[in-house]
Amino acid sequence: MSFLKNATRVTPRFSLAAKNAVARRAMASAARPAPKTPVDPKAAGPMLKYQANLPKLPVPALGGTLQKYLQSVRPLLDDAEYKKTEQAVKDFEAPGGFGQKLQERLLARFNDPSVVNWMEDWWLDQAYMGYRDPVVIYVSYFFLYKDDKLRKSPAQRAAAITTAALEFKKQVVDKTLSIEMAKGEPMCMDSYKYMFNNCRMPKKPSDYEAIFDPVKNNHVVVLRKNKFYVVDTFHNGKQLSTNELQHQFQRIIDQAGSSKGLPIGVLTSDNRDRWTEYRERLVAANPDNARYLEKVESSDFVICLDDQKPVTRDEGSRACWHGDGRNRFFDKPLQFIVYENGKAGFMGEHSCMDGTATCRLNEYVCDGLNRDKINHGDVEVRSDLPNPEELKFHVNDTITKDIQSAESNFDQLIAKHDLTVLSYQSYGKNLIKKFKCSPDGFTQMVIQLAYYKMFGTSRPTYESAQTRKFQRGRTETARTVTTESVAFVKAMEDPHLDNQSKIAAFRAALKTQGAYMADAVNGHGVDRHFFGLKNCIQAGEEKPELFTQPVHAYSSHWYLSTSQLSSEHFDGYGWGQVVNDGFGCAYMIKGNALQFNVASVKDLEVHGTKYVNGTHHFKQCLEDAANDLRDLLNTEVESEAKL
Repeated sequence: MSFLKNATRVTPRFSLAAKNAVARRAMASAARPAPKTPVDPKAAGPMLKYQANLPKLPVPALGGTLQKYLQSVRPLLDDAEYKKTEQAVKDFEAPGGFGQKLQERLLARFNDPSVVNWMEDWWLDQAYMGYRDPVVIYVSYFFLYKDDKLRKSPAQRAAAITTAALEFKKQVVDKTLSIEMAKGEPMCMDSYKYMFNNCRMPKKPSDYEAIFDPVKNNHVVVLRKNKFYVVDTFHNGKQLSTNELQHQFQRIIDQAGSSKGLPIGVLTSDNRDRWTEYRERLVAANPDNARYLEKVESSDFVICLDDQKPVTRDEGSRACWHGDGRNRFFDKPLQFIVYENGKAGFMGEHSCMDGTATCRLNEYVCDGLNRDKINHGDVEVRSDLPNPEELKFHVNDTITKDIQSAESNFDQLIAKHDLTVLSYQSYGKNLIKKFKCSPDGFTQMVIQLAYYKMFGTSRPTYESAQTRKFQRGRTETARTVTTESVAFVKAMEDPHLDNQSKIAAFRAALKTQGAYMADAVNGHGVDRHFFGLKNCIQAGEEKPELFTQPVHAYSSHWYLSTSQLSSEHFDGYGWGQVVNDGFGCAYMIKGNALQFNVASVKDLEVHGTKYVNGTHHFKQCLEDAANDLRDLLNTEVESEAKL
């Protein structure tokens, strides 16, 4: 979940209340202590002023990680299995043993002055670039926007989104984008260099990221009816206004007509090795094709003008998640999608950028447009704007067959997957805080309870924890299932247990979840440390029993893959499941609502049992769990009110 040029930004119009709010924030900022991280006087710009001095991602103490691992697998094992795992841990940790040797190798990598982040290269290759399945479904993610009440036509809405995104790009390229902070300390801003004018490139055995000059490349690529068009964002040295972009986009809609072109873009939806071969044949077919591909790959971003008209959240989410696969270029880190009925959303390619960066971009776009903070430029449209250039790829019979093959593979892939959205309107963050709970921890317990309601057991759960407080940090796993969480879900489903006992079990589970999350964001989780240790095993060396036991694979088989990104401007956010017997469960915590995006294979089978309409069943269990937890904690609030 992947720099710049843009137009001058005018000062936003503020009401008196808004000015007062700005003044209050400025006073609060002045009162806030300065970060402990030193400023780099040689930084390329304000955005990077702390970057060189951020701490390095740590290598946790081996003993601490092993104890955390044992705690995480305890609720998954019976006593006999747990004793075997304990013994494997003891053998691995023994003085002078293999575990100590691997730890020393990993520490040597950490201490290598040429290595900024010990995990970075390994993770990029093994989690993303070396991964050969299609990026669509398995890697990419999406945001579905709320409707824009002012902009109903696709050209109009696409133009406004483009202007706002270009304004954000300018801040990234000029390195003036404000630094994200967490608990008063700066976050790594390095991943923003992969946001604009970038593209994932197919290659065997591992893909790579191509970065293009953001100053020299000032164009967006627009897809309409599967056809590719180039729109230069500057003309005679001046950036196109929103009205001028709308004019150009409408030209494309008119020029594309009603007939669909041969969908070159669908080639990017296939297995990465097949796409590598497709691309080689496409380039070999005609020299123009290489130039056309580079135009797409070097663009600021892609605008997809779809002819679909999604209405429901489920329809809109599926349209953003994958669409029909034809009117896309899935290797681009940024694709803004606008539909025939004016609905819109975003699709991100995940390899070099996690969702926090693109969430910020999309929040900037949506919030800026909603609050009229974007400089749209001149109203008048210049009469000498050149027509957008259509990239007319040259194809032969072989490429036509490649396209047909990619279309067939895509259609089969999509037909196997299901997605549904629960927009839970009964309460959100505001009430959860009244319950004196972490909103994220609370929602994780809703998910755990829902899973237990559906399956009668708890299974390994992944929650994404960002490690951007470290140089080039990305994510760590927060393992949600604990002895305490299992006790909680069992207590909730026990009709004979009193509310006070259930609340105590809930609070204990919440505390453990919060503690693990805190460790994870500080680089002290289990999974990335184990990942590093395994990468230190050299050719010819046998894997230790700790890494070959069935529980090791089982404990990271994510039956629930979960993550939170929240925006009041989004109507959906999600991705696919990571295992075929599990769910992808993306969630948003809004002020007065919770939203869950549930994805899985259609014919869900878990441990030999088939669950027809499994995504919809889990959706109902989420609603029931959210209701149950609210009702339970309301009894606590009511009893406190009587005192």
